[in-house]
Amino acid sequence: MRQDSLESVVRDPCFLLNEGICNSNIDQTMLSILLFFHSASGASVVAIDNKIEQAMDLVKNHLMYAVREEVEILKEQIKELAEKNNQLERENNLLKNLASPEQLEKFQSRIPTDVTGSAV
Repeated sequence: MRQDSLESVVRDPCFLLNEGICNSNIDQTMLSILLFFHSASGASVVAIDNKIEQAMDLVKNHLMYAVREEVEILKEQIKELAEKNNQLERENNLLKNLASPEQLEKFQSRIPTDVTGSAV
């Protein structure tokens, strides 16, 4: 494999994934590293230390990309959960306002004592 054919893989962490060659970031990273080291068999061999450093940079780029993706997913989940929590709090307040004092008293008597301290 020619050295210049790996440039797009090294420059863009998503290249193999976008080209449909790999199904996941881990597959893509491993394939990129293998291709990268395989290219060292040509006439223009770079020192092994440089190859290792470049491979580590490649792994770092792939991991950072994967972490950013995961962070975005988690941010969206947090947003959805916060919205759901707000909706439930509004429903809870509405039900408290609509309930009679007798209903509230009956409800409070059913809640275990360790929960009542943190419930309201």
